[in-house]
Amino acid sequence: MNVLMIGGGAIGREVLKRIAGDSRVKITHILDIPQAKAAIEAAVGPGIKVISSLAEFEGRPDYVIECAGHAAVKSVVPEILGRGWDVALASVGSLAEAGLAQTLEEAARRGGAQLTLISGAIAGIDAIASAKVGGLDEVIYTGRKPPIGWEGTPAEKICDLKTLKEATIIFEGTAGEAARMFPKNANVAATVSLAGLGLDRTRATLIADPGVTQNIHNVKARGAFGELEITISGRPLADNPKTSALAAYSAARILLNRVSSMII
Repeated sequence: MNVLMIGGGAIGREVLKRIAGDSRVKITHILDIPQAKAAIEAAVGPGIKVISSLAEFEGRPDYVIECAGHAAVKSVVPEILGRGWDVALASVGSLAEAGLAQTLEEAARRGGAQLTLISGAIAGIDAIASAKVGGLDEVIYTGRKPPIGWEGTPAEKICDLKTLKEATIIFEGTAGEAARMFPKNANVAATVSLAGLGLDRTRATLIADPGVTQNIHNVKARGAFGELEITISGRPLADNPKTSALAAYSAARILLNRVSSMII
């Protein structure tokens, strides 16, 4: 299976590492901004062609995986879906932007393509989506990360992350608001909400905690099925403390599932 990857950053590099031993999957091209081209080429070597626009892509990939971030989702994914190419989306938080989910869905319908939202750094997405069928009453997400994981976000206006001594709530509201305000941190909030009650009915709390060293995600859900609570203490990627390693692993899993005879 020949794959076009959008984004050659921390997640993309980890995906490459995790599928390197499987001859059934080959990343043939990486699409990224022109400024990143030289660095990506040096990192991945001559076996993968690094391009800066879809115009440089010849032929048709068997699959496309997005690992680039919200700007790329908005700028190139609609066109890709419109061409009829199936896409797996890692930057699920981008769908909190007004109208973007509808734009992608319309493009996929027009092109006869399918958009898959990657589960990312949280477990239980299958259970929440299944529970939605029977009826969900409440879904609450809480994200807790070390202060360094919130650098470069609106959290810096709430507290001094470098000198923080105790756990501090940096956001309380809807999952949609969390994803829009913290686009590089709140993919999980968006994923949980899209699987269940939606961006506006899912509650979210984000916490900067100097007492933790991992990214901790907690989800509580209640409905006709009963109740569930899931907590994951995920290690961040070494190259990007804002991203859980499990997010990259789940992206690699999507690719491996596409070429497997039996999946779960």
